[in-house]
Amino acid sequence: MDNSGKEKEAVALMAEAEKKVKSSQSFFGSLFGGSSKMEEACDMYARAANMFKMAKNWNCSVSAAGNAFSQAARLHLQMQSKHDAATNFIDAGNAFKKADPQEAINCLNRAIEIYTDMGRFTIAAKHHVTIAEVFEAELVDIEKAIAHYEQAADYYKGEESTSSANKCLLKVASYAAQLEQYPKAIEIYEQVGTHAMDSTLLKYSAKDYFFKAALCHFCVDMLNAKLALQKYEEMFPAFSDSRECKLIKKLLDAYEEQNVDAYTDAVKEYDTISRLDQWLTTMLLRIKKTIQEDESDLR
Repeated sequence: MDNSGKEKEAVALMAEAEKKVKSSQSFFGSLFGGSSKMEEACDMYARAANMFKMAKNWNCSVSAAGNAFSQAARLHLQMQSKHDAATNFIDAGNAFKKADPQEAINCLNRAIEIYTDMGRFTIAAKHHVTIAEVFEAELVDIEKAIAHYEQAADYYKGEESTSSANKCLLKVASYAAQLEQYPKAIEIYEQVGTHAMDSTLLKYSAKDYFFKAALCHFCVDMLNAKLALQKYEEMFPAFSDSRECKLIKKLLDAYEEQNVDAYTDAVKEYDTISRLDQWLTTMLLRIKKTIQEDESDLR
């Protein structure tokens, strides 16, 4: 299907919508159906936005679609149609995501302001997650991604959506550990692990959170890790039988003996059954590096 004509049609609709807005703001226009003209203009902007999305010139078209949705959102705000304004700001944000990530964030933030003002905190939280994802993928600003995941978690907690809150907090913990903010990561992993071990459905995942918390402790100090491991075994006896707990114990022994080979073998053995992801690999390499540094200090 040829959509090349859609862009021209969309541009014409935008011009028509602008005319409607101007005539509704004139003295006579405001006397004779000003608000209905504004509504018609909103509709035209939204239709133009969807036509831009269908056009072939992708990068220019999505920016034009974003602008059209933004115009519709601003008109809805003028008419006090908050819900419609928020919806259009979300549409604008989604259109801008790839072409202009910062503008996408600006639009999503406008929508969040409206939703929080309306007391719609679950929807606001969802869009904070979207902003966090834009900071992760498009702008690569992890500190800002963390801040939006934390805000989302706060809103989810306030609405008693614990599992959604924990999902956001685990993202925060993962990034905090990568940025060497270990106390913050430990607190979250312990909190989520404690919540999971008390749940029949989530019990199995608790060992992973205590494992990650122990690794973060290990990155700070070996004695810390030893004490934390004892605490987790007392809190959650099933953890003792897990491969994760056994690995930590082997790593602690290797560390005490300053035996890099034993450390490497333990990690390799674990990896043959449970594949290490990027995060675990990073943490385990950091700990291994401290053994090698200690070894060289002794020479």
